[in-house]
Order: sequence, then structure tokens, then C-alpha cells
Amino acid sequence: MNLRLLAQKSLASRRSTAILTIVSIAVSVILLLGVEKVRVNAKSSFANTISGTDLIVGARSGSIQLLLYSVFRIGSATNNISWKSYQHIAQQKGVKWTIPISLGDSHRGFRVMGTSRDYFSVYQYGEKRTLKFTSGKQFEAVFDAVIGSEVAKTLNYSIGDQVIISHGTGSASFTQHKDKPFVISGILEHTGTPVDRTVHVSLAGIEAMHINWNGAVKKRKTSKVVTESNLQPESITAFLVGLDSKIVSFKMQRYINDYAGEPLLAIFPGIALHELWSLMSVAEKALLIISLFVVVAALTGMLAVSLAGLNERRREVAILRSVGASHWHIMGLLITETVLLTMIGIIIGLIMLYSSIWVAQPLIEKNYGLFIPITAPNVRELGMISVLLAASFLVGLVPAYFAYKNSLADGMSVRS
Repeated sequence: MNLRLLAQKSLASRRSTAILTIVSIAVSVILLLGVEKVRVNAKSSFANTISGTDLIVGARSGSIQLLLYSVFRIGSATNNISWKSYQHIAQQKGVKWTIPISLGDSHRGFRVMGTSRDYFSVYQYGEKRTLKFTSGKQFEAVFDAVIGSEVAKTLNYSIGDQVIISHGTGSASFTQHKDKPFVISGILEHTGTPVDRTVHVSLAGIEAMHINWNGAVKKRKTSKVVTESNLQPESITAFLVGLDSKIVSFKMQRYINDYAGEPLLAIFPGIALHELWSLMSVAEKALLIISLFVVVAALTGMLAVSLAGLNERRREVAILRSVGASHWHIMGLLITETVLLTMIGIIIGLIMLYSSIWVAQPLIEKNYGLFIPITAPNVRELGMISVLLAASFLVGLVPAYFAYKNSLADGMSVRS
């Protein structure tokens, strides 16, 4: 007896109930695997944002806060660092390179970051990959700007276009530096990091656009000729540090944290990132528990439908028995139906999940900076699918057990 073929015909005769059961299983698969993919790719995206940097230095605050605003462009600094302190630490023995970072301005919702030219050759992401240009080159003149790939794509910018920088980090600003526009000199390749959503300018450019700015609290005084030499910043937001050897990392961190010039904080990016995920672990577990409850609800619904329809199928079972089907064949039929419904629900759920990712991928990357690639299910996701199939087998045992108890005479009789 071909149980699979028999189960398919039986389900086809009850297609309405079967379709509803499949939809509930598909929705549970979408939620369960969707949460898992977002969790895994969020961690991967954050971890790949910075590589090869030994220390991040900023004003004394929290390590997670410093990591978020200096690397991920999330939030704002509590205070700035004086340029004098930055130069002093940059000249210390064991320091190989430093990258100053100046934040606080934006352009049409994208963060503007002031930095040095070394940023384009020293900064690394992913597996120690360096930044590359799709077109143009790094900034050379004071009012040159280098934009990330997402900025260029969203705003349809190209080399030579002008960029008006706004004061503040909001998506809308009424205070703009229209008198000193920047010109795009280069566009960076896609990295899948916050670099893609950043407008990069020189530190001198940040200082120059505040010269005689009416909206500024304090106007910058300089000579009439605007050059980099007379536009040295008074302060910066943070800076990245690369060391000659990992051995001096803890020594340098202790030196910076005990720096007498001003209160500073030096953090290890990897440790701060671990603290961030520890903080987020509660939310991860809560989402996972909710997803599991949805799966349990779908399986419970399938069990309830199977038990409710069991009495209506007494005659069907009796007919099968009368043509030679044993109790074990009846049990196998009901279990096969349950597993088959679950398998179809899983397949449809995976199709819907990947279709949703394909549609929402550019929107998620643009709004949240999270790139979710379309990849085959990993080992953990396959494990979840296997557990779901095993659970459906156990659920199928319940109606199969009750069917086993029904005798041929009971199936042919009519209950009053």
C-alpha cells in the first residue's frame, strides 16, 4: 500500500483544512527562520564593520556608546577630544597609525564624517579588506568629499556633484552650510558597513565650512586664504589606533585611560562588540521564544484539526480496514499526512521567506544598515527544520493512536 499516494488523495479531499494547516506551518517557518537569519546576519554585519583596529579612543563614557557612535554612526558623543591630546597620544611609542574622526553634521539623512587621508589606506573591514574606489579618488582640496556607495545610489550622485552639509545629525535640518558646498571627488565601493552611508570630508573641510557661519555658536577665525595649514581643528570626536604589536595593547589602553590631560576612554573593538551582544542577548532570546510559541501554536492547531476530523473519518478508516489495511497501515497513513503537511508548509515557508528577503533587502540595508544575503539554510537552520519535522511526527502519533483503538465494527456502526 502506497501510504504517500493515499495520504495525498486523502488530503486533497479535505483541501480547505489542509491549506489552512499548511499556511500556519509556513508562517511559523517564516518567523522562526527569519528571526534566526536577522540575528546571525546582524552579528556578522557588526563584526565585519571594523578590522585591524587595536583601540578606539573617545571622551570618557561607556564602551558600547563609544563603539556605536565612532564605528556604526549611531548616537552622539558626550564630549569631544582636544586636538592636543590626540596629537600627544598619536606620537607615543608603539602607535603605528591613527585615524581622527569628527562627527556632528549630516547630508540628507546621511552622516558626515571628517577624517584624514590615511583613512582610505589604513581603515579595514571584514577580513582585513581595505577601502576601494569605484570612481574618482580621495579628497585633496579642502572642499572635496568622498561618498559611500549607498549615498551615491540613493541620491543618484556622481563625481563633480555638489553636496550641501547640514548642521546636526537629523534627516531634516533647517541649518545648512549652503555658502560652502563640497564637491564629490570619489565614490567608494560597496562594503556592507556604515561606510556605505557616510559622506567623508577632510578635517580641514569641517573647520572651513564653519568660518563666519551665522548659525555657529562660535565663529572660527582664520586668514582670508583658506588652506589646510590654518584650518587645524581644535577638537575631534574620537580616533582609531593601530599599534605596532598586540603586546602593547593593554599597556597603551591603561595609559590612555589614565591620561592626565583630559578624561579619555580607550576600548578594544572586539570586547566592546561582545558586550553589545551580551546586552542584546535578552532580546534575542525573547524573539526566539516568541517564534517557538508560534511553531507550537501551528502544531497544536494541526493536532486539533486532526483530532476533530478523526470522528468524521471513521467510515474512511473502516473501508480501508475492510479492504485489508491493518491498524499499522491506518497509523502510518495519519502520520504520513501530518508529516506531509509539515513538509509542504516548510517548503512554502522557505519560498516566502527568501522572496521577502529579496524584496526587503535594499530597504533593510538602506534604513538599518543591515545586509541580509540570500544563502542556503545553515546547519542551525537545518536543525530547526529537522526538529519541526520530528515534532510533526510526534503530533501525528496522537490521532494515529486513537485511530488504532477504533475497531472495524465501531467504524461501520452509527453513533447516536
